[in-house]
Amino acid sequence: MASPFLPNPVDISAQIVRRALRRERVFRDRQNPLDFPDSYLYERYRFSAEGMSYLCELLEPHITNVTRRSHALTVPQMVCIALRFFASGTYLYVVGDSENLGKNTVCRTIRKVVLALQGYINSFIVFPGHLSTMSIKEGFYKIAGFPRVIGAIDCTHVAISTALGEHEADYVNRKSFHSLNVQMTCDHECMITSLDSKWPGSVHDSRIFRESILCQRFEEGLFDGLLVGDRGYACQRFLLTPYPDPQTGPQNRFNVALSKTRVKIEMTFGILKARFNCLRRLRVSPERASQIVAACAILHNIATIRKEREPPQNQLLPDEIDPITLDHPAGAAVRDSITTQYFT
Repeated sequence: MASPFLPNPVDISAQIVRRALRRERVFRDRQNPLDFPDSYLYERYRFSAEGMSYLCELLEPHITNVTRRSHALTVPQMVCIALRFFASGTYLYVVGDSENLGKNTVCRTIRKVVLALQGYINSFIVFPGHLSTMSIKEGFYKIAGFPRVIGAIDCTHVAISTALGEHEADYVNRKSFHSLNVQMTCDHECMITSLDSKWPGSVHDSRIFRESILCQRFEEGLFDGLLVGDRGYACQRFLLTPYPDPQTGPQNRFNVALSKTRVKIEMTFGILKARFNCLRRLRVSPERASQIVAACAILHNIATIRKEREPPQNQLLPDEIDPITLDHPAGAAVRDSITTQYFT
């Protein structure tokens, strides 16, 4: 092979070696977590560099340190620590080791970011959504031809493992593990539009909805539209569930269309838990677990709005449907009316 150090070598091998030798080296600032390619950031933090910059600007007024004494953490460092925990769900000392920080520093930083994010809950989680009600209805109608839907509703369990004291039995769910039972609604774009994350795992889905502010607002007639849910809920005039024993024909078509429509809430749960693995098991008190769930829901909506890349979704086992609740006559009448009008 000719020498690769000649100005213009003729030999192909020498040309390849010369190009490799002339490749300019890139030195990244390891103190700046945003100075890495998006593939690196997505894998560790679930956001691109632009998305993380947006979060830094959003949270800076609430989490910035007033001094640089004792090498105080910068806002990008604090955001990265919290996102690293949300994305991995691992132990705090592991997050600290990866960021070259102590466990106590990591704990305080995550707490600070969670509380800051909660201040934006009414800005990023709104019902029926950020789009107009008509746009949401049209979006759901395009899925399976189901009319007037402005949201899909369901509950999912978030496992918690910590000392629960005298209230431990309240958090044991139907699968015999400790959890929070978290109620969410979503729109046709898998945006979370309402959240109730304070209930123990033993509480029935229908009770959570019955005592929620969302149910009260529907009963007051503040929304022009319907929710769709599974048989864990009672069929009401504003919340439709499938026929328990459908007859062939219109009733069966109604159930199929409703099932396809409410798949959006299952997709939302899948994306949320794949994006933030901490929601598979939290090692904190129920109160703090509820706050972390809310923070992750806000981050999910921010990521959805900004079109951030979705992580690969693992196959989630569906939560068991709680014992069937008896339907309300008014709800059954609305269900029959829609069946006759749209699925006959």
